[in-house]
Amino acid sequence: MDNKELVSTAITAVFVNRDVSALDKYFDIDYIQHNPQIPNGLEALRQLIKNLKTDFRYVPGIVTEAGEFVMIHGHYTGWAEKPMIAVDIFRIRNGKLAEHWDVMQEEITSDESINGNKMFPIN
Repeated sequence: MDNKELVSTAITAVFVNRDVSALDKYFDIDYIQHNPQIPNGLEALRQLIKNLKTDFRYVPGIVTEAGEFVMIHGHYTGWAEKPMIAVDIFRIRNGKLAEHWDVMQEEITSDESINGNKMFPIN
């Protein structure tokens, strides 16, 4: 499995299917988190998944790879008060997701956008 496929599979398992067991399969035991609101480690991710709201929904979008780094563009509903668009960046080490950064912003509809363009190509 290449790095793009690994991240797509792992993120779908965790955030779409809410499969907590996928953490042990796809994530490094020493997982490093750069989102300032989430602690390091798998236990923090386990709690995060368990505490997701019932209306939470994640839609993965464009995935790109640069060596050991994979970026996935995603649409989050139920994560915050308004839908969010994010780019999640993962560093892969020894075939596992070892480190994570993200950039998130509230979604603006094409009607609200000055240029009339959607922020996420799939929705």
